[in-house]
This record gives sequence, structure tokens and C-alpha cells, in this order.
Amino acid sequence: MEPVKKKRRKALVNQRDCVACGCCMKVCPLSAIRVVSGVAAQVDESKCVGCGKCAKECPASVIEILEVEA
Repeated sequence: MEPVKKKRRKALVNQRDCVACGCCMKVCPLSAIRVVSGVAAQVDESKCVGCGKCAKECPASVIEILEVEA
């Protein structure tokens, strides 16, 4: 029997389409998102718990919550 692989939810920003408005940064309860060089938002995966608040807040709809292996 194979061991069960744990999955975790993480936010992923489509950096090509991100307008760096900072709305996601304001709602992130763990400060896991920052806008890099005024160009695009970037998620710190070690802090992100995949709560989805950033994705709901994003006016450009460029953030998605993915399941990744832990």
C-alpha cells in the first residue's frame, strides 16, 4: 500500500497579468504576499495557507488557489 501524499492549498499569482494593485496584500492575514518592484504580486509559499482571501479580493482575477503536495 502506497503512503498517502498530503496536499496543501497555496495561492498562485499569474504574474504576467497581475497589475500590482496591492489589494491581495491588504487582505492576506499572514502577510504572505508582497508586490515586487511595483510589477507583480508574489506569494511566499512558506507563509501561505491557501485561505483564498487574496483570490476573492483580486480585481483582475489573476490569483488561483491550487492544491500542491506538502
